[in-house]
Amino acid sequence: MRRLWSGALLLLLALLGVARAAEPPAAPIEVFVSILPQKYFVERVGGQRVAVSVMVGPGQSPETYEPTPNQLARLAGGRVYFGIGVEFEQVWMKRIAAANPGMRIIDMRRSIPAREVERSEGTRAPAAQPGLADPHIWTSPPLVKIMAANIRDTLSELDPTHRAAYGANYEAFAADLDRLDHDIRVLLENVSTRNFMVFHPAWGYFADTYGLKQIPIEAGGKEPGARTLAQVIDIGRRERVKVIFVQAQFSRRAAETIAQAIGARVVAVDPLAEDYMNNLQRVAREFAEAMQ
Repeated sequence: MRRLWSGALLLLLALLGVARAAEPPAAPIEVFVSILPQKYFVERVGGQRVAVSVMVGPGQSPETYEPTPNQLARLAGGRVYFGIGVEFEQVWMKRIAAANPGMRIIDMRRSIPAREVERSEGTRAPAAQPGLADPHIWTSPPLVKIMAANIRDTLSELDPTHRAAYGANYEAFAADLDRLDHDIRVLLENVSTRNFMVFHPAWGYFADTYGLKQIPIEAGGKEPGARTLAQVIDIGRRERVKVIFVQAQFSRRAAETIAQAIGARVVAVDPLAEDYMNNLQRVAREFAEAMQ
């Protein structure tokens, strides 16, 4: 009889194991982010446990973007939205939150001090004034490590069963970011000039991290007028600027005019590319080559 009960118990455990194995895996966490680099960060930490949707798609500008009705409807299925402070969030974040009151809204900038955004005249405006804090924190790999830790902690709270996996993914990503940071420092260590111009001031955190100086051209998101253009040309000559960086989301007309006046090169770089690691390596090489 004891043998019979033992056999029945083993059979029951085997059947339970089969049933457990047949259970479908839990659905991934539905995550929304504002820009493409964030998608890369969340996927590096979340792995297959996340399904990430991006609001601002390729070729679009966070300055002028407006969510589509379809995107607002899809937010109803979101568990968490990672904001990063880009311009459209200032107008739309309340409506994004209202589309799904149960969705967590997490600011990726937690624990990261804001820097002041430069004016086109080459001076700085107080970051305390609304809309003037620089949101482009992702251009600095050391700051991305802080954002990745925020992602790890948030996903672990939402899905504590996979906390160890999120922790391991974070460690691997952090190691890659450390290598990227080291490679960029080596590339930029011996450049002959540390000043560069940009149309849109997207590279301020990158500049601060690597000892460079960013001089923007645009005035409040718009092309500069004749007076500002003349001031920027004077600054470019005085600072011996050799390169002006532009991006696809903005006009390069003013940059080309200034470059011709001061004898600088115009180089296209994209701070919004999804392939973050390879893109920032390429950007660093462009900076190093242009600033020799």
